[in-house]
Amino acid sequence: MKKMQPTLAAERHYVIEKEKFVPVSQYFGEDTFSHAVIKEKLPKDVFKKLMQAINESKALDEETANVVAHAMKEWALEKGATHFAHWFQPMTGTTAEKHDAFADPCGPGAVIERFSGKQLVQGEPDASSFPSGGIRATFEARGYTAWDMSSPAFIKRNGISTTLCIPTAFISYTGQVLDKKTPLLRSLRALNQSAVGMLKLLGAKSVKKVQVNLGIEQEYFLIDMDYYYKRQDLVLGGRTVVGAPPAKGQELEDQYFGSIRERISSFMHDVEEELYKLGIPAKTRHNEVAPSQYEIGPVFEEANLAVDHNQMIME
Repeated sequence: MKKMQPTLAAERHYVIEKEKFVPVSQYFGEDTFSHAVIKEKLPKDVFKKLMQAINESKALDEETANVVAHAMKEWALEKGATHFAHWFQPMTGTTAEKHDAFADPCGPGAVIERFSGKQLVQGEPDASSFPSGGIRATFEARGYTAWDMSSPAFIKRNGISTTLCIPTAFISYTGQVLDKKTPLLRSLRALNQSAVGMLKLLGAKSVKKVQVNLGIEQEYFLIDMDYYYKRQDLVLGGRTVVGAPPAKGQELEDQYFGSIRERISSFMHDVEEELYKLGIPAKTRHNEVAPSQYEIGPVFEEANLAVDHNQMIME
């Protein structure tokens, strides 16, 4: 009798190749324009101005912005980036980005890589097709992205493409909010002002700033690709809406905190490796209650940065 090849994904054997172990501390944040990189790349006076602008939520002058943009461009080119993008969070639940090439014509048949302070600080993507909650007409197309200096730029790799992503807020021509970052930044600023004022009334005269910390855990389901493409409800809707319930669910709760299988553990390792390169402090991983449900949890960090990191994890 001819032996049948196994067709179930669970029956297959996947060869897992493990390279030589490298401590996380040696590559953590290597794809982010972090505080350490900024300090290394910028002149001392420019670094001081930038840190002051970040800490006091002030705008940068044009000269300083040009120096920062040049340093950021040179760093991104070293990482293999060919484009830059203002990375923002419209009211869609996901992120958005428009890629522009560093290459700029400089004569007949020649280009040069350019990135100015103006391009760093502000962008002008088309905002006509983003949801606005009815606050503006569709034909009012103009929208502006504004650099969020408190969240570091990062390198995004997608196949052979490499892009410098710059976290930004997104508003309309008339200043109406078109994203989820702007309300968060305004809330953090208002909370800081009120909390500092209250603490000073209580006698803590030396307090200058109150920081909000946040740690957003992500729970997710892992489904083998072969199974995924056989379920159109999963492909189109991201969830199961038809079919019979499984023979075994989460009734016994034996999956929760159970031993992690090899394939799943390898997947988690690959994800965490990429997150560490982006400076995301992934800390906890474990099985969740339902079959094929898992969790990843980062260390608490400043709220605005934590939200950006959460979006990057979901991507």
